Amino acid sequence: MHPPQILLATAGSWHLPHTARAYHAAGSLAEIWTSDRIKAPELAGKWRRCKPFHAAMTPFYRFAPQIVVEKAFYAALPVWKHWIRRQRIPADCDAVQGIMGYCTELFDLAEATGKRHLKIVDCANSHPVTYLGFWQRECDLWCPGERVPIPGFMFSRMNRELERADLIVVQSTFCKDSMVLNGIPADKVFVNPMGVDTGTFTPRSEVPAKPRFVMVATICLRKGHQYLFRAFEKVKRELPDAELICIGAYKSDFRMERPRWEGSFTHLPSVPHSELAKLLRDCTAFVFPSLEEGIGRAQIEALAAGLPVIGTHEAGTTTMVEDGVQGYIVRGRDPDQLADRMIRIAKEPEANARMGHAAFLKGGDGNSWQDYGNRLLAEISRRRAGAGSLAESPE
Repeated sequence: MHPPQILLATAGSWHLPHTARAYHAAGSLAEIWTSDRIKAPELAGKWRRCKPFHAAMTPFYRFAPQIVVEKAFYAALPVWKHWIRRQRIPADCDAVQGIMGYCTELFDLAEATGKRHLKIVDCANSHPVTYLGFWQRECDLWCPGERVPIPGFMFSRMNRELERADLIVVQSTFCKDSMVLNGIPADKVFVNPMGVDTGTFTPRSEVPAKPRFVMVATICLRKGHQYLFRAFEKVKRELPDAELICIGAYKSDFRMERPRWEGSFTHLPSVPHSELAKLLRDCTAFVFPSLEEGIGRAQIEALAAGLPVIGTHEAGTTTMVEDGVQGYIVRGRDPDQLADRMIRIAKEPEANARMGHAAFLKGGDGNSWQDYGNRLLAEISRRRAGAGSLAESPE
């Protein structure tokens, strides 16, 4: 059987350019369709760009605040839908893969060819019922009246796409659990944690003397910053020289919490990847108390940098971290336990170094983006072979 030929598609780009490079290197990329620019000369001739969508979004990217950009992105969906319907799937394509919420028209196009394509939903988050419910709960508790900014019609699309999919790719055991709990057959779901740029994110050489914790994520209620800041308040009482660095822009749902915590931590709205890699190597631990997550790209980058990770099951941490081995697993929404583990990991440098080495072996060694793509291609090939044998079996 020849290598599978896979078409990737989504508005924006998400992590699909990394997937595309891995597929291309393995001889399995049919094409990639996005609205964002892809800086990859090797993909020339394999990339179609939805320029009308990007043109509609450009003024928002340049001048609007984050929440307006997000709302505009969903409002521009009809432009993407119209563009997709005018495309043609390559004749040699065996499978179509899109980000959850952006697969509907892609699946329609594939089915209209009359050829049996494997339909793949690539999930950056948990099941939409869990995704919406967990996030809205935090809004109700910490910012009454705030609604999750993703419109209802997007969650409806996600639900329908998951039902149509032959294969659902998730990044964590939490996400698979959420799928099964919401009625998706377990055998449709494949767990494949994100890869990492192993040339940029390399392990630290020593544990820093000063306790320094880092979290990379949009500062919002879904990510659990309201619990992290309360935990760090407790950490400072025990470790007065400790520093917390949060990298990411504020989301509007954090507006009621923001005044209380500004100035209590080091805030960097964004950091280039090369600088982030250096910063991670100077930290004690990566903290990730997210309450709903795929797995978080920065979490994998922290592991590759040899940082112990303190995170929750809902953050996807349990997929890569065994409690006490590569870091610590804490309960979501529990600042007391989170503070205890932060203090412990800072006070025990030998254990910190041991966990950091184990973190690198788990998240960095053998976990490049090519490794990520190869794992996924092996699963797709296995499913194609199974589908072929069923198709050829006598009734």
